[in-house]
Amino acid sequence: MRRSRKVKILATIGPASSDEAMLKRLFEAGADVFRINMSHADHDLMRTLVGRIRDVEKAVGRPIGILADLQGPKLRVGKFARGKETLAVGQTFTLDDDPTPGDATRVHLPHPEILRSVEPGHRLLIDDGKLELKALSGDGRSIVCTVVAGTGISDRKGVSLPDTDLPVGALTEKDRKDLDAALAAGVDWIALSFIQRPEDLAEARKIARGRALLLSKIEKPQAVKRLDEIMELSDALMVARGDLGVEMPLEAVPGIQKQITRAARRAGKPVVVATQMLESMISAPVPTRAEVSDVATAVFEGADAIMLSAESAAGAYPVEAVATMNRIAEQVERDPTYASVINGQRAAPEATGADAISLAAREIAETLKLSAIVTYTASGNTGLRAARERPQVPIIALSPILETARRLSLVWGTHCVVSEDATDLDDMVSRACRIAFEEDFGEPGDRIIITAGVPLRTPGSTNMLRIAYLEPDGQSGH
Repeated sequence: MRRSRKVKILATIGPASSDEAMLKRLFEAGADVFRINMSHADHDLMRTLVGRIRDVEKAVGRPIGILADLQGPKLRVGKFARGKETLAVGQTFTLDDDPTPGDATRVHLPHPEILRSVEPGHRLLIDDGKLELKALSGDGRSIVCTVVAGTGISDRKGVSLPDTDLPVGALTEKDRKDLDAALAAGVDWIALSFIQRPEDLAEARKIARGRALLLSKIEKPQAVKRLDEIMELSDALMVARGDLGVEMPLEAVPGIQKQITRAARRAGKPVVVATQMLESMISAPVPTRAEVSDVATAVFEGADAIMLSAESAAGAYPVEAVATMNRIAEQVERDPTYASVINGQRAAPEATGADAISLAAREIAETLKLSAIVTYTASGNTGLRAARERPQVPIIALSPILETARRLSLVWGTHCVVSEDATDLDDMVSRACRIAFEEDFGEPGDRIIITAGVPLRTPGSTNMLRIAYLEPDGQSGH
């Protein structure tokens, strides 16, 4: 099955979309990668979902990526004697280490790292920012605050700290167990939540040992400030607009989205735009016009993937949400202004042979109007380089390694095919032509351009370009 678009669709699965028949319908509607949210899935359910996705993969004959999204540290206040309280703007309110149920003057905060780290002037946002507190003083065991905005607070509401750099890693004990289970189940991508600093990736990378790639969710101001460092140690990024919009001014989020998307494109790292893209389709069969425009903006920016959350996981119209996102993306990529926008943001190649080859392949393919760029890739790096160029022609990524093809299913423009390794140069060209023909990327007489490394099976040696014709039988001619 060939997609008629280059941007990928990442669909979260949940109660509305967890059986195999529904997963197949979502794939056929346009989902390229499935996300399992470990905040809501236990290990047994996660393993079951992975098994069902792999069964769908076999049924459709296409590699499908799986992303396990770790919960990350969840910071919450304690409980109240009456379950909830109403506060007044301007009053003082204390967060402390006393486990006694709270009242209108104080509440337990079971996170000593917060009590030790918050400084006077720092903001504390409760319940996704519905209540804003500002710290007046702290002694390591309590924080005296003033109420800045909002009045309601209740049991176990979340706490966000946009001004505070917490001295804790991004992995909790639950995350470590979830990570081990996800790796054992064979997921392709691990999403890390609430990254603050590049060091937050170190533990996850040590545990993963290359068994899955790491995607850093950018959802805290601290991560935005250190974006380049975090990106260098990440395999991909996600613009997690939900929590980002809580911890930073809402009006700043669109600009940050563009900054992250363009920085990732320059670095050649996949970037996902997520959260509330078609939010109204949780309960309605059609989106709002503003949501359509939001999805289109991410596609115009050249994001590798756009994501559905509750729309596909728990909504009433999961298939319709994926199909709608698919139609929007296809229409945007057909728009006459799309190519000029994508081209205008293209990054200069790095001074490497592989980057030079990828640049040349794009320019030749576009100048000669070739049918496809075919890249041989074992690790996936050659496919990533080809996608970084954002060519107007399709990219076929051939790999002898199924795991590589699954990982590349998140990457812009790559049509991944698992193929046995070529035996020699002639076999490489013949195989590329045959697959391009079989996968409906060209007809007899059309030409493709092939990039690979010679000698064969030498990692990181992309150094060859070859233009080949498709013969009537789909094989190469000359």
